[in-house]
Order: sequence, then structure tokens, then C-alpha cells
Amino acid sequence: MTAIVSALEAGLPGLLADIEELVRTESPSDDLAAVTECARVVAGLGTRLTGAAPEWIDGSGRPALRWRFGSGDRVLLLGHFDTVWPVGSLAGHPFEVTDGRLTGPGCFDMKAGVVQLFHALSVLDDLDGVSVLLTGDEEIGAPTSRALIEDEARRTGAVLVLEASEGGALKTARKGMSGYELTIAGRAAHAGLEPHRGVNTTSELAHQVLALSALADPAAGTTVTPTVASSGTTRNTVPDTARLLVDVRVATAAEQDRVDRAVHGLPPVVDGASLTFSGGPNRPPLPATASAGLFELARGHYAELGFGPLRGVAVGGASDGNLTAGVGTPTLDGLGAVGGGAHADDEHVVVAELPRRTALVAALVASLRTGPSAVPGRVEP
Repeated sequence: MTAIVSALEAGLPGLLADIEELVRTESPSDDLAAVTECARVVAGLGTRLTGAAPEWIDGSGRPALRWRFGSGDRVLLLGHFDTVWPVGSLAGHPFEVTDGRLTGPGCFDMKAGVVQLFHALSVLDDLDGVSVLLTGDEEIGAPTSRALIEDEARRTGAVLVLEASEGGALKTARKGMSGYELTIAGRAAHAGLEPHRGVNTTSELAHQVLALSALADPAAGTTVTPTVASSGTTRNTVPDTARLLVDVRVATAAEQDRVDRAVHGLPPVVDGASLTFSGGPNRPPLPATASAGLFELARGHYAELGFGPLRGVAVGGASDGNLTAGVGTPTLDGLGAVGGGAHADDEHVVVAELPRRTALVAALVASLRTGPSAVPGRVEP
């Protein structure tokens, strides 16, 4: 263990250089050319540090990269290389390392984690039983990679997700996520001459915002949040169409099902209005039971490495780890960078923590690739 820590501390300059290259390769999810170029950089990084080239998987023109070492069925390391930052963000948020903080678009979520993953593998003598899957569409809900992620999870004994930590804590539970779009149809009329002839979709929209909000259950950890809304065309016209987006987060599958049934069962309030709901559950919850055995293993390794106590927390945000837990595979998330400011102007990584967290990943992989005894068995989703 101490040899691993020493090697990673000595290799910190190289790790920082690799993060810089990846951060400077901007890769917003909706720019396929940029995501593809970033995939090439990631493929080169992984090939250099593991000695093996990846399988390039093209899903509807969007790349994913997969490495399998030997059987590759003991432990899967999972992450993504797309970001929420548009091309050109480097101009206002350049890559910098100042006073122990590394900054740049996507550094925390989760390009540092991708680099940590490969540096962790580089210090291990044997990678038999290890798989790596890196995708380019996590930030938009994994529309092309979901089936691939779930298939890889089903064939492996455990999943380690290199998403960023939460204030240094590992993410031992994540809420599930659902998303809905409501379209309201009404009838237009002149707002001054004959408003009574219209069916006002703005009024119906107001009723639905309140009805949807009432589906939340704070005691159960369920949030139902109307977000983007639009209705109408001009001030003097009764609006005949409206649109509403709704974000739902749940701690349990039962709550996800309850909200889904309730959303699709909502009736219109304004006479003559009609409602059309699309969408539904996108990612199942990652329950604490899915990570418990892996977290205990991680906590033990962290102490053995001399790094002190390790915390675990439940968070509201979802990741691809929700998908792997959803098919019944033990999953531990938040093993990437320590820092903060994901998706925000103050996105940053704490440089001193990079070798420590990379050493933890290496220790976990070394344990998991040789046997599953420390991890609870697969559970039915």
C-alpha cells in the first residue's frame, strides 16, 4: 500500500499534466465533434497508462470507450468525458493550478476522475478481471449509452464510479430521477373583445404547477419541481398552448412509481383544456444497500493507507451509478476528485487530494479483482 501511495505522489506532475490535456479538450455533450475529439484524447491516455487500446463503441454517432482486461468481470470502473461547458469556456475559465487548487471547465465533473482512474490502474501489476467504461453522454441522461452501461454492470461483480466526491465524502446513495414535459392545449381568442371564447392555457398551467408541486413528499425525500414554463404569444391573445418541464427526485423506487402514476393521472382544471404528459423515470435510485459492502471495504483501505476516516453521504443528484445499481450490481460512487463547484464558475479540484483518492481506487481495484468476498452479492433490481 505504501509503495502505491509513494508512486502516485511522485507521479503527481504527470497526473496534473494529463488533467490539463483533458480539460483543454473541451467536450460539451451536445457537440459530437468535440466529444469525439475528447474520446480520442482519453483513448490515448488510457492506452499509454494501461498498455492496452480500448474498444471504440459508436452509439448513434456518439463514442464510448471500453477496456476489458482478461475476463473483465470482477470490477467495472465507470465514468464519462462529456461536460456541461460549451466550447469556448476556456477563455473565461482557463485551466490553472494556483495555491493548491486546479480549475477549468469540467475539471471536477469529471475529467480529473477519468485521469485518476487510469493512474490508479497504472500502478497495479495485474489488471485481469478489470473493465473500464467511459461514455460521452452522461450529462444529458445517457440516451445512447444506457443499455451499454447496464449490460456491462450485469456481467461484473462490482462497479466503482469515478464521479467527483461530495465535500470529500463518497456517494453511498443517490436519488432516482424522473423528468416530464407537459403540453397543454387550449383555444385562442381576443383577450379584450371575447376572452370567454378562449381556453386559457396560462390559467391551466398555473393549476398544474400547484398540482404537481403538491406531489412532493419531503418526509420521504421526494421533490417535484416545476422548472421551465412557457405560454402565450401576445399580451392581448388568450393563449392556446403552454409547456412545462418538471424535475422529480426520489429516494425509493416505490416513490418513483407513485409520482409517475400521479403525474399521468392529473386531470385538467380549466374547461376545454387538454393535457399531454411525456417522459417518466430516467434513472432509478442508488440505495445505500447497493454501496454498503463496498463502502466498508473503501473505509478499511483508506485507514490502512494512513488517510484517516472516510465519510459517505446520500445526494440528490443522479449519475450512471444509478443505472448500475438499478440492475442489481453493488456500486460505490464519488471516488473521483475532491473539490467543488460542479457546473459552476468556481469549479475546482483540491490538488493535494489527487494522489490519495487515486491510491484508494487502486487499493479497491486490487482487492476486488482477486475476489468478491468483501462485497455483498448481486441483488434483484
